[in-house]
Amino acid sequence: MNYLSVTIDKLKSKQNIFLTGGAGVGKTTITKELIEAFESDAKKVAKLASTGMAATLIGGQTLHSFFDLGIASSIEELEKNGKYEIKKKIKKLIHSIDLVVIDEVSMVSDSLFDMIKLRLQQSDFKGSFLVVGDFLQLPPVVRGSCEVMFAFESQSWKDFDFEVIELTHIYRTDDKRFIELLHHVRYGFIDESIHNHLNEYIKPIPNDLSEFTFLFGKNNSASFHNKEQLKHIDEEPFMKEAQVIKHLKSVKDTDVERYMGDARIERELELKVGAPILFTRNAWNYFNGERGIVVNQDSNNIYVQKSDGKVVKLEVVAQSKTMWREKTVDGKKEMSEENLFTIYQYPIKLAFAITIHKSQGMSIEDLIIETNEIFAPSQFYVALSRSSNPSRLNLIAPRSQWYELAYVNHKAATFVKGSSC
Repeated sequence: MNYLSVTIDKLKSKQNIFLTGGAGVGKTTITKELIEAFESDAKKVAKLASTGMAATLIGGQTLHSFFDLGIASSIEELEKNGKYEIKKKIKKLIHSIDLVVIDEVSMVSDSLFDMIKLRLQQSDFKGSFLVVGDFLQLPPVVRGSCEVMFAFESQSWKDFDFEVIELTHIYRTDDKRFIELLHHVRYGFIDESIHNHLNEYIKPIPNDLSEFTFLFGKNNSASFHNKEQLKHIDEEPFMKEAQVIKHLKSVKDTDVERYMGDARIERELELKVGAPILFTRNAWNYFNGERGIVVNQDSNNIYVQKSDGKVVKLEVVAQSKTMWREKTVDGKKEMSEENLFTIYQYPIKLAFAITIHKSQGMSIEDLIIETNEIFAPSQFYVALSRSSNPSRLNLIAPRSQWYELAYVNHKAATFVKGSSC
C-alpha cells in the first residue's frame, strides 16, 4: 500500500486520520511528506505538537501557542484565566487552515485534546485533521500525582471519528529477532525468552568508548559524560558559536534560548579534532543520528568523516522559528507563516552521550543504554528502539530488572491493541 497517497486522498476528502505505528516505521518521514504535499498545493498547514522539541521536528509550534491556551491545562482553567472566548485573530487563523497536524499525540492529555476541539469549534474549522504518534511511547506530562489521561480517553477523540492508518514496517533495522524483541517490549510483554534475549545485551563495557553513544534518562548525566570524554582527546578545543538573526523587534532572548533547547541546537558547540559527533538532521549525505568523527575545521566549515570513510564538508544550517501572523497582501488581509528568527549553526552535537528524550527520531548504530535513570512508562522501549545495529548494543542494567524497566501504561496498551490493524 502507498500510505502517502492513500492518506493524502483521505485527508482531502475531509476524513480525519490517526497515523500510528511503533518506533522506526517512518511516521515522521511520511508526516513531513504529507505536509509538503499540501503546502505545494497552496494549502495552509498548522504543524503542531504538545512540546517545543516535538514541534521543531516538523517545523511547527506548540499547541498552547497556536490555539492561544496560555498556561491552562483544561477548559475549566481556560475559563478561570479569562481565555475561554477565542480572540478574533486566532479564530480567523484557525478558520483559514486547510490541515491541522498534531505530532506526538501520545503526549497530549484528554483535557488538552478537549481544548483543541473547543478552539476548532469556536473557529468553525472546515479543514482536515491529522494526529500522529504511538501511545506506547512518551505519555502526557501530568501535575503531581494525578493519573495520566490520554487524548483517546476524551469524548473529543471519539467525536473526530479518526480512521486509523498503521505503519508496520520497521526501517531502522532488518534484524528480525531484534524487531520481534522490540514488539514485545513495546507492549511490556516480558517472558523468559525475552528476559534471556535482553540479558544478551549486558556485555562488558568496551575500553574504547569513542565509537559509542550513551543514552541517559537525565540531561545532567548526558552533559557530564560529554564533557568528561572530550577531555580525554589530546587536541586543542575549538568553538563554533550559533549566529542568531531576529526578524522582529518583539523577539526575546528567552524565546531564542528555549527554541535552541527544543531544536537540539548548540549555542556554543565545543569540539576537537578526533571528537565523535551525531548529525542532528537529515540531508542527502547524512541522516539524523548518524555518527562521524571531526577530522578538520576552518572558519566556515567542519569536516566530518563517516564510518564509510567519506568526508562530509559541513556548513552552518539555517533553522527558523515561524509563527502565523496576519499580513496585508494586495490590499487584502490574510494569515501567513512568518519567520520570527533564524539560527545558523552546524547540525551536529557531541556523540558521547544524549538523553533518551532528545534521541527522538534518531537511528544510532553504536549504542550503550544506561537504564538506572529510566523513570517513565515506555521509556525503555523508546531507548531500545534507537538501535539500528543490535550487534553494537550494550545495556547497563541488573539482570533482574527487565520486568520493572519494560513497563507500559495498561490503558495505552489496551487502546493500541484495539486500534491495530
